[in-house]
Amino acid sequence: MLLSCQNIALSFGDREVLTKINFNIEDKEKAAIIGINGAGKTTLLSVIMGSLTPDSGAVVKSPDISIGYLSQHQDIMFDNTVYAEMFEAKRYIIDIEKRLRELEELMKDKTGEELEKILSEYNRLQTKFDNESGYAYESEIQGVLTGLGFDKEDYDRHISTLSGGQKMRIALGRILLTHPDLIILDEPTNHLDISSLTWLEGFLSSYKGAVLLVSHDRYFIDKIVDKIIEIDQGVSTVFKGSYSYYSEEKAKMREAAYRAYMNQQAVIKHEQEVITKLKSFNREKSIKRAESREKMLDKMEVIDKPTEVNTDMRLSLTPNVQSGEDVLLVEHLKKSFGDNTLYEDINIDIKRGEHVALIGGNGTGKTTLLKIIDRLIPKDEGSIKLGSRVKIGYFDQEHKNLSMDKTIFEELSDAFPDLGNTKIRNILAAFLFTGDDVFKRIGDLSGGEQGRVSLAKLMLSPANFLILDEPTNHLDIQSKEILEEAIRNYTGTLLYVSHDRYFVNRTATRIIELRNRVLTNYIGDYDFYEEHRDEYYLVQNGDNPLAAPDAALTRAGFTKITDRSSGDTLEDAGSAPSMTSSKEQYLAQKEAQAAERKRQNALRRTEEEIESLEARLSEIDAEISLPENGTNIGLLTQLTREQEELTAKLEELYEKWGEF
Repeated sequence: MLLSCQNIALSFGDREVLTKINFNIEDKEKAAIIGINGAGKTTLLSVIMGSLTPDSGAVVKSPDISIGYLSQHQDIMFDNTVYAEMFEAKRYIIDIEKRLRELEELMKDKTGEELEKILSEYNRLQTKFDNESGYAYESEIQGVLTGLGFDKEDYDRHISTLSGGQKMRIALGRILLTHPDLIILDEPTNHLDISSLTWLEGFLSSYKGAVLLVSHDRYFIDKIVDKIIEIDQGVSTVFKGSYSYYSEEKAKMREAAYRAYMNQQAVIKHEQEVITKLKSFNREKSIKRAESREKMLDKMEVIDKPTEVNTDMRLSLTPNVQSGEDVLLVEHLKKSFGDNTLYEDINIDIKRGEHVALIGGNGTGKTTLLKIIDRLIPKDEGSIKLGSRVKIGYFDQEHKNLSMDKTIFEELSDAFPDLGNTKIRNILAAFLFTGDDVFKRIGDLSGGEQGRVSLAKLMLSPANFLILDEPTNHLDIQSKEILEEAIRNYTGTLLYVSHDRYFVNRTATRIIELRNRVLTNYIGDYDFYEEHRDEYYLVQNGDNPLAAPDAALTRAGFTKITDRSSGDTLEDAGSAPSMTSSKEQYLAQKEAQAAERKRQNALRRTEEEIESLEARLSEIDAEISLPENGTNIGLLTQLTREQEELTAKLEELYEKWGEF
């Protein structure tokens, strides 16, 4: 055992943050602490690291344990270049190597016990040097820097010139290079793009030591951990397994707890009714029986109502107006900033009902593309066409659509003056703003709170084409799941940028990757994209000089063959699926998606027609039942005939609906 938290409790004033925290971290174990915002996750890490003292309980650590800790708000005070700072992280290896050379010199002149003593130290240090891959520390430094998104051109940059996110990556890199027994990371994914995230997942998954992390990135957690430590209302519960396993088990536990609560409530209600009835008889025996039942009821251990997911924040995103089939057509788009060309000659075609995720590395221009589509910044070349009746709703991760000086209530009431106070308060309550919270100034809110205000405005807008830029930033896991469910049920069209791969996997019907200034389409979720990433990229952009690096060819399964007579590079068709086969697969998937859209549209029209006929039949029933129509034979005959015709038509529609 490396670490044990035993009955940890901690309060700040009257607020209990942690009440009963118990878990162990074993050697080589990978665990994640999860919970809603404010659950006390970061506070618990501070207790483990000793910067906070618990009111009761203890943190027990293995003797001589080495811990590498990355705080979410770490002070970065490195006075060095990028490479030199990473080099310092391996200083202990360099010191071992230096001492080995010194001992080799000492051996030359020593004999007997002195030599034995030197040999003992030499063998111990040599073993440590070998175990730490001492001869490969430079390549390890380069591998970590590359994995975290630094190019060789960055090696000589002074850390003071880096952005906050880059500095955090340097701090993370230092920890990874020191190989501690236990790595503790608080939100390590906040400043990483998808390629860096993927690299870090691989590094931590194969790490020989233990890992304890706090993260809202469910895909990241799923790839790494084998234990989930949930903090709910100050109490910890341990689940052995991945996040997906935890999610399933938690849902079962929540359902069982709620069922037990509801069953007990039914028993209590029944007993109370019986007691009331017995007392109403007003006889000595019945009153005694009532009193006896009351005593039994008082002794009953009442089950608290379990916290329910999705009860705090309910999102309903429903477009008021349906757009045409064609929603967005981008052709031959080009955008540059000075000498930096983000993309040129890119094309996008989005149809009604599609949920399209735009992904790519940091700096590739994803947010810029969204802003160009929403006409917030100009394009250099190309055309952007919106389909008929398309109304855009834009969610900006910087929340520039909010007035910082207004209160939350004013923000909504000014934007939607036709809404009454009660309606506005109900909407805000759905986004966790209740009571006097609605009078908080926008500028005083956290990033997550501002995001919820922006989402509330978006929900009230008449938009049927949502463009979202990192909508899950600053949301805890529960809020993300609520937003996911709303988007999955959204019947309008969606284009969004997100680094949250779990969110993308749950909500996208198509993925567009922006890489090397070109776009690649993947008809499917994030798992499909991961499986076919390089293959599809190569198929769709094979004639683009930027599109086919050798590494991409190899990962896609294509072997590079050189014709010795001409020096030309060929592709080994026998070593991988052919280009034609991949293209056919891509086109077949696109055709299948079009067919599915057609089926969904036909289903929707049939349901609308059924709803209309049922409404009319209800009206006819009401007209026939009116007393004043009872003697109007002509009208009754006409209504009865229409009723029969509509009933027959409705039966046909029910039959048709059942075939979808």
